[in-house]
Amino acid sequence: MSPRYPPVSVAPLRSATNSPRSDWQDAEVPALTHSASVVVATSPEELYDLVSDVTRTGEWSPVCRACWWDEGASATPGAWFTGRNEVPGRTWETRSQVVVADRGREFAWLVSGRLVRWAFTLAPVEGGTQLTESWEFLPAGLEVFAERYGADAQAQIEDRTRSALDGIPATLAAIKRIAEG
Repeated sequence: MSPRYPPVSVAPLRSATNSPRSDWQDAEVPALTHSASVVVATSPEELYDLVSDVTRTGEWSPVCRACWWDEGASATPGAWFTGRNEVPGRTWETRSQVVVADRGREFAWLVSGRLVRWAFTLAPVEGGTQLTESWEFLPAGLEVFAERYGADAQAQIEDRTRSALDGIPATLAAIKRIAEG
């Protein structure tokens, strides 16, 4: 059973001057964020090696079924990878760029290089490593959704937000299960 969350609320997709898209760079658009944590009985370095191996993402993600690096790429800042995502009635691929690759501390990437930031942060704690997964829908992502989906943008953003709220705890539980064997 999925945890219950309050209704997702997204600010209207207009700029501060209420024009429909022309001056988004000047708009105060709130970023949508969510994170959760779990303690995993392993070292930060071993856990980092697992979560930074994007080719294993399909083992723990409820949405991303497969990932692969661009030819010659690896878990280093600036590297790109592709993810194949599936939900009932929809399959799509995303391109992501690694922005942080600090072994034992953080692995982070931006979807399409600017739309959404995903990250795993790791901290040593008694009994292992605290693993935090975070998600942030960036202002550029809100702009792109407004342009792409028009009147349906808010519903699309709410859907993605709900997916992150539900998916992060499931992802963390699966990573814990895999890492602890």
